[in-house]
Amino acid sequence: MSRESIEEGELSSPLVSKEHHEVYASGSGGHVGANTGCDSHGGSDDQSGSSSATGVVVLSTLVAVSGSFVFGTAVGYSSPAQSGIMDDLGLSVAEYSLFGSILTIGAMIGAIVSGKMADYIGRQWDFRRYSAWPGGFAIAFSKVAWWLDLGRLLVGCGMGLLSYVLMICCGVSITYLIGAFVYWRTLALIGIIPCLVQLLGVFFIPESPRWLAKIGRKKECEVALQHLRGQNADISHEAAEIREYTETLQRLSEASVLDLFQRKYAHSLIVGVGLMVLQQFGGVNGIAFYASAIFISAGFSGSVGTIAMVVVQIPMTALGVILMDKSGRRPLLLVSAAGTCLGCLLAGLSFFLQDLQTWTKITPILALGGVLVYTGSFSLGMGGIPWVIMSEIFPINMKGSAGSLVTLVSWLGSWIISYAFNFLMNWSSAGTFFIFSSICGLTVLFVAKLVPETKGRTLEEIQASMNPFSAKR
Repeated sequence: MSRESIEEGELSSPLVSKEHHEVYASGSGGHVGANTGCDSHGGSDDQSGSSSATGVVVLSTLVAVSGSFVFGTAVGYSSPAQSGIMDDLGLSVAEYSLFGSILTIGAMIGAIVSGKMADYIGRQWDFRRYSAWPGGFAIAFSKVAWWLDLGRLLVGCGMGLLSYVLMICCGVSITYLIGAFVYWRTLALIGIIPCLVQLLGVFFIPESPRWLAKIGRKKECEVALQHLRGQNADISHEAAEIREYTETLQRLSEASVLDLFQRKYAHSLIVGVGLMVLQQFGGVNGIAFYASAIFISAGFSGSVGTIAMVVVQIPMTALGVILMDKSGRRPLLLVSAAGTCLGCLLAGLSFFLQDLQTWTKITPILALGGVLVYTGSFSLGMGGIPWVIMSEIFPINMKGSAGSLVTLVSWLGSWIISYAFNFLMNWSSAGTFFIFSSICGLTVLFVAKLVPETKGRTLEEIQASMNPFSAKR
C-alpha cells in the first residue's frame, strides 16, 4: 500500500475504524481535544478489546476521568472565586483577568512540552499529571497576585490534553455548586482532590500498550495488555492489531503542520480551524470563567445564577452525547450555534434595557435566561462536536499535525477571550453580548455552507464530498 493511498484514507486496520472521540471542554465544553491515535494514559486504548472490564481497566479509566475533573475544576474555579479573591487580595480588573486567562497559557505550555516528552518517557509519566496539585496549593495559600498567577499557570499545565467532555462538564458544574457556598481558598484545596487521584492512581496502572509497541518493546506491550485484560484473557488478536497499526504508522513519513497547507486539505483545514475560531470567539470562556460577575452586573444573585447553570449544563451535555450519533453532527451543530446566538442576544438585550433604565424588573431574569440558553445550547453541540468532526475529516497520518494546529488556535482564542472579557464588559456589557451573538450567528452560516455531515461515513466519502474535484482524479 502506497503512502498516497493511505493518506486518502484506504487504511483497513480495525483500530482506525474504531476510533474514539475523547473530547474536553473549557467552560461548558469549550476546548476540545480529539483522540488522534495516541494514548493519553495507560488505559486509554483499553476500549478496543472485547474482554470485560477488569479492575485495572476500571482504575485506568478512573485515573483518566480524574484528569477531566482537573480540567473542569480549573475552568469552573475563576467564576465563584472572583469576588472573594478580588476583595481579599485587592486585585484590579486587569489583575484578575490575567489570573483567569493565564490558565490557558499554562495549558498551551503543557501541551507543547509534554507531547514530545511523552513520546520518550511514556504516557504514564506525563508531567502534566504532577503539575496541577502544586498549583492548587499555591492558589489556596497565596498572599500576593504573582503567587496566585503562578499557581493558576501550573494548574493550566496540568490540564489533560485528551479528556472526556461529560466529565469535564461535571467538574465545572461541581465547582460552581461548591463555590457558591465555600471560601475561595477552600475551593482551591477541594480542586486538588482529583489531582491526587491521578497522582496516586498512576502507580497502579500499566504503561500504554500502544506506546510500548511504538518504541519496539513488544514483549512489554503484551504484558501490559494482558495486565489490562486479565490473566485469562486471549490478547493475541488485539496485540496483532496494535502491531499492525503501529507498523502502518511507521511506514508513513511523519507529517508536519506545513503539510496541511496543501490544496487537497484546504477544505478540511478551513472547517477544522474555522470551527475552533468561531467556538472560542462566540464567548464561551468569557461566560464560563466569569459567570458569577455577569449575573451580579445584571442585578441577579451570582450564586443562584451559577447553580442554575449547573442544573442546565450537565443534562444538556449528556443529551448532546446521546444525540450526536442519532441525529448527526451537522444538525446538532446548527441547533447548538443558533441557540448560543439567541442566548447572547437575550443577555445583550437585558444589558441594553438596563442601560436605558427600562423594564428594570425583568432585565435580571432576561440576563439569566440568556446565559442559561447559551450554556445549554453550547453544551448540546458546540462544545464537543467541532473536535469530533476535526478527527473525522483528516487522513490518519495528518491527524496529529491537524490536532496540534487546531489545539493551538483554540487555546489562543481562549486566552484572548478570557483576558479581554472583563475589559469588554467595562466598555459595554450589551455590546459585548451583541458581538458574541453576531459571531454565533456567523457560526450557523459557516456550518450550513461548509461543514459536512460525517456520521456513518467513511473517510473516502467525507473527502469526496469536501473536495469533489480531487476525488474524481
